[in-house]
Amino acid sequence: MMNTIEVGDRKFGISITNERINERTKEIAAQINAEYKDKRPLFIGVLNGSFLFMADLLKETEIPCEVAFMKVSSYKGGLTSSGELKEIFGLPDNLKGRHLVLVEDIVDTGLTLKYILEKVYLQQPASVRVCSLLFKPEAILSPIKELEYVGFEIPNEFVVGYGLDYDELGRNLKHIYRTIS
Repeated sequence: MMNTIEVGDRKFGISITNERINERTKEIAAQINAEYKDKRPLFIGVLNGSFLFMADLLKETEIPCEVAFMKVSSYKGGLTSSGELKEIFGLPDNLKGRHLVLVEDIVDTGLTLKYILEKVYLQQPASVRVCSLLFKPEAILSPIKELEYVGFEIPNEFVVGYGLDYDELGRNLKHIYRTIS
């Protein structure tokens, strides 16, 4: 395993190994299996970043469930959120009375998730929970009460790998790396 890598013009050091990600994903799936055993949840993955985490989470999910995806972006390249949200394609239109689990790669400012939750609640779901692989508590600008399942709390630093990108590069890396230069 390489401890440092280059993605684009930046250097990154390993932060969370794929083995730790897999262990934590199994723990989260066990929680979801227990809490939703009689509810048939709809998992909604927030693309692009959540695709690897969502796939691995669903492999460990043993309850009947449905799957959908939506895409909203607040990054326009670089290391920080632009704060501008642009819905690229949206939510399913049959959410009324459903139990939803929104799956995110990372919650940092919380602004993207706040936007998504506003759209979700317009459809009157029975319940909404958020499952995020990563959470940056120091970066939060809009607290998310629905954030129920968190893989790892991390410092407010830029990360790449396991679905997370730097200028669209690095999503395919199996570990999560933090910026070092």
